[in-house]
Amino acid sequence: AHSTETSPQKGEGCGEEKSRETRREATVLTVNKRHCLPLLELSRWPIITISCFPFAIRLLQEGVDPNHRHRLGWTAVMVAAMNRQHSVVKVLLDAGADPNAGDDFNNVYDTSREKGIHSLEVLVSREDEFSSRLSSRAGFRGCTALHYATLADDLRTVSMLLEAGANPLQTNGLGHAPRSYAKEGELHKVLQEWEGEGEERLKEQIIGQEGAINTVASAIRRKENGWYDEEHPLVFLFLGSSGIGKTELAKQVARYMHKDIKKGFIRMDMSEFQEKHEVAKFIGSPPGYVGHEEGGQLTKQLKAYPNAVVLFDEVDKAHPDVLAIMLQLFDEGRLTDGKGKTIECKDAIFIMTSNVASDEIGAHGVQLRQEAEKLSRRKLADNLDDVQKIDDIKISRQFKDSVIRPILKAHFRRDEFLGRINEIVYFLPFCHSELLQLVSKELQFWAKKAKQRHGITLQWDRPVLDLLAGGYNMHYGARSIKHEVERRVVNQLAAAYEQELLPKGCTLRLIVQSDGQEEPHPPSLRLEVVGEDSSARTLDIRPPLSPDWKQRGVCGIIQ
Repeated sequence: AHSTETSPQKGEGCGEEKSRETRREATVLTVNKRHCLPLLELSRWPIITISCFPFAIRLLQEGVDPNHRHRLGWTAVMVAAMNRQHSVVKVLLDAGADPNAGDDFNNVYDTSREKGIHSLEVLVSREDEFSSRLSSRAGFRGCTALHYATLADDLRTVSMLLEAGANPLQTNGLGHAPRSYAKEGELHKVLQEWEGEGEERLKEQIIGQEGAINTVASAIRRKENGWYDEEHPLVFLFLGSSGIGKTELAKQVARYMHKDIKKGFIRMDMSEFQEKHEVAKFIGSPPGYVGHEEGGQLTKQLKAYPNAVVLFDEVDKAHPDVLAIMLQLFDEGRLTDGKGKTIECKDAIFIMTSNVASDEIGAHGVQLRQEAEKLSRRKLADNLDDVQKIDDIKISRQFKDSVIRPILKAHFRRDEFLGRINEIVYFLPFCHSELLQLVSKELQFWAKKAKQRHGITLQWDRPVLDLLAGGYNMHYGARSIKHEVERRVVNQLAAAYEQELLPKGCTLRLIVQSDGQEEPHPPSLRLEVVGEDSSARTLDIRPPLSPDWKQRGVCGIIQ
C-alpha cells in the first residue's frame, strides 16, 4: 500500500456552495438510495467537510454503530484517519470505534470479483467515498486506521489513535506494521517508541514476576506479528498463590492492548458460577426462561467488544458445565448465546487465574529463590531498583509434568480443556529483594498520604525495610506486606496523631530498636521526631484503647 498522489482531499471545499442543511439532506438521500446504514456511508464523511461535524455527532447520539462497515469493507474511522479528519476521528473513538479493526477491502480488482460488482463501480466508490490518493492496485486488506493515518503522514491522528489503544505492531494482510509505511522523521520515531513499550508497560504496576511477564509478552508479540493460529484465540492459565500479581498482570495486558477502553477488559468472577443452574447467567437463558431477553454476562460483553481481554478469575471454582462452554470458546473462537446468536471472538485473549497447586508451586519456588537470592545479593547492594532477573531461573519440565499436570488434570478432568491452553504461566513467591520493593512502595504510599493530609514527612532506612519484609506470608502474597505495614507503622502514626504527639509539619523517622533486655526479644519499630538541628526524640506512644492490648500491658510501642 502506498500513496500515489498528493492532491488535496476529495471534498475539500465541497460545502462552500451548499448550506449545512442541504449537505445533510444530500448525505441522507445518498444513504437511503444505497440502502446502507446511515453512518456507514459515513464512508462519505470525508466528502462532507468538517463544517458538517455536528451531523456526525447527531448520528452517533441516535445510536448508529461506529464500527459498522461500508459495503466494500472499511469503517468510518479508517476514512477519517486517511483524510485527516481529526475531529471526526476523536468523536468516533469516543463513541467506541475500534482503532484495531482491519480493512476488508483489498484492491479494486479483487474486491470486484469478491463482491460481484463491476470494477469501475468499485474504483469510483473507493475514490469518492474513501480516498483518491491511494493506488487502485495495491493491497489494503487488514490495514487499520493507524496504517491509513501513517500513509497520510498525519502525526496528530497517529497520536490520537495510539492513545486510544491502536496497536502499533498489528500487521496488515501483507505482513506490514504501520511503521513500515512511515517516512523517516517524527512520525517514524513515535511509532518506534510505542512499539518498544511491550514488557515495560506490563511491568509498570507489577513488582517481580519477570518470568511470567516475559512469557505473556512473548505470546502477545507472536500474535501481534502474525505468528499464531488465526482460528483460535490466545488462552493463558495463570497459576500461583493469592496476592502474587495474577489479576494485576491480566489488567496490564488489557491496558497494553486496549489502553483505557473499559469494554476492552472483561472480568468474570468464576465463584459466581459454581452451580449448574448458573450457567444461564454465563451465556443467557434459553427461550421461555426468565432472563432470556437480558442475555448472558459474558456473551453480552463479548458481542460489544469481540477482541477484548477476558479474565476468568478463580476458574477452579466454576461448575464443570461452565468449563464445557469455555472449551467451545477456546477451541472454536466463538460462542452461541441463549438466543441462538453466535459471537465470533477469535481475536480475543482469554486469561484464567487459579490457586490450584499454589502450595506446590510455592514450595518449589523456595528452592528456586535460594539461587535467585544469591544472584540478588551480588546485584542489589543499596539500590532497590536493581532486582535480580527472574528469567535467570526456570521451573523444571519434570516438575510441570510430574507435579502440576496431574493436579490440573484431577481438578479440571478434561485433557482437551488443558490442551487448548497456549501458555501455563507460573507466578513464584517473592524473593527478599522484591519484598523490599513491596515494603518500600507501601511506605511511600503512606508517606505521600501523611504529607498531603497532615504535612508530615516520613523517613526510614534499610533496616526498617528488612524488618517489615519479615511479615511476608507466602500464602497471601503482597497483601501480607500491606497488612504488616498497616499493623506496625500506620497504627503508630494514627495513635501518635490522636495523642497530639506530632508537631505540625514535623519530620518523622522510623527506626528499628531492640528492647535491650537480657532475654532476647524481636526488634520493634519506633517513631522519632527529627528536629531542625537533626536531633531526634523518640515518641512515647500510649497503646490504643483496646481491651486486648490493655490486658497485655503493652505500652510505648506497637510491635
